[in-house]
Amino acid sequence: MNEPVSSVSVTEGAAPGTPAGGIPRSAWFTAIAAMVLVVVSSNIAVQYPVQLTIGGLDLADLLTWGAFTYPAAFLVTDLTNRRFGVSVARRVIVVGFVMAIVLSVALATPRIAIASATAFLIGQLLDVTIFDRLRRMRWWKAPFVGSLLGSATDTAVFFSLAFAAVFGVLGEADAFSAETAPLMGFANVEAARWISWAIADFSVKLGFAALFLVPYRLLMNILWPIPDRMPAAA
Repeated sequence: MNEPVSSVSVTEGAAPGTPAGGIPRSAWFTAIAAMVLVVVSSNIAVQYPVQLTIGGLDLADLLTWGAFTYPAAFLVTDLTNRRFGVSVARRVIVVGFVMAIVLSVALATPRIAIASATAFLIGQLLDVTIFDRLRRMRWWKAPFVGSLLGSATDTAVFFSLAFAAVFGVLGEADAFSAETAPLMGFANVEAARWISWAIADFSVKLGFAALFLVPYRLLMNILWPIPDRMPAAA
C-alpha cells in the first residue's frame, strides 16, 4: 500500500479555529501537548532504574523507566507527519522542543534536560526526514525505519551527553550511572552502568518501534493528509 502525499498550504478563508497554514488549532494543541507530555515524563523517568530482578538478572543495571515512555514520541511524530506533512511535523517538533526543555529544566537536572532536548531534536527530525522519504512505500516502512534510526540516534546522543565523563562540562552525572558492572548484567566485561542502559534502552525502543505499528495502522486510515484548501467559512 502506498502512502498518499501530504500537501499543506496556506489557507485563505479557512474555517474558524484554523490558523494560517490550514492546521486546526485543536490539532496543534493536541500534537504539541502529547509531545511535551512524553518528553517531560521521560526526563523524570530516566532518572529511576527499574528495580526488578528476573532470575539472576538485576534490571536496575540495564533499564530506567524512561525507556518505556519515550518511544511514544515517535508515534506522535509519525502520525503528525502523516496527517499534516513534513513541514508541519517539523514545526510541531520545534515548538514541542522549546516547551519541553523549559519544563524539563524545572523538573529534571540541567544536564538531563540538555541531553534530552538535544537527543529529542536530532532524533525526531531524523525520523521526520526518513518518514518523508519512505512514505510512498509500504505502509509500515516509513514509521518503522524512521523510528528505528531515530531511536538509535536519540539513544546514542542522550546517554552520551547525560552520563559520559567526556561531557562532564554539562554538569555532574548521577554517581550510580558511572559505577561499573557486568555489561548487560551478565557479560564478562565490566562497563559503566549507563552503557548497559543505552544498549537495553535501544532494545526496548526497537521493540516499541514494532509494537507501535499496531496503533499506527489503526489510526492511519483516519488521519489522512488534509486537503490543499479547506472549505471557506459560511
